[in-house]
Amino acid sequence: MSLVARHLEANKIPTVIAGSAKDIVEHCGVPRFLFSDFPLGNSAGKPRDLVSQDRTLELAFQLLESSIAPRTTVQSPEIWSPSHEWKLDFQNVDRIPAEEIKRRRLEFDKIKEIGQQVRDETLNTDTN
Repeated sequence: MSLVARHLEANKIPTVIAGSAKDIVEHCGVPRFLFSDFPLGNSAGKPRDLVSQDRTLELAFQLLESSIAPRTTVQSPEIWSPSHEWKLDFQNVDRIPAEEIKRRRLEFDKIKEIGQQVRDETLNTDTN
């Protein structure tokens, strides 16, 4: 997304990147970056939390309107959790109970199976 934003900006289309990987996004040099100290994949706000998502969108619009210099980074005041413990837990296999890992594997296998069915159906449709 960072490279796409730079391309759009070069063509006079202003952008704001919302993300959680501060080091990576800033290294790419995006013009405007809204950093949320959230787990990766949650840069638009907390899942199923419309208030958090609305605040994040509003911050992005404010950044778009107020940014006066290239490579501007603004940190969202939104917090994932009052405790920083989530940073130790997030996707840390050593801290996930074996039953939860098994459940996630089964869920992922189901998703892969659906994906394979869609691919197979698409191939069958394309060859007919």
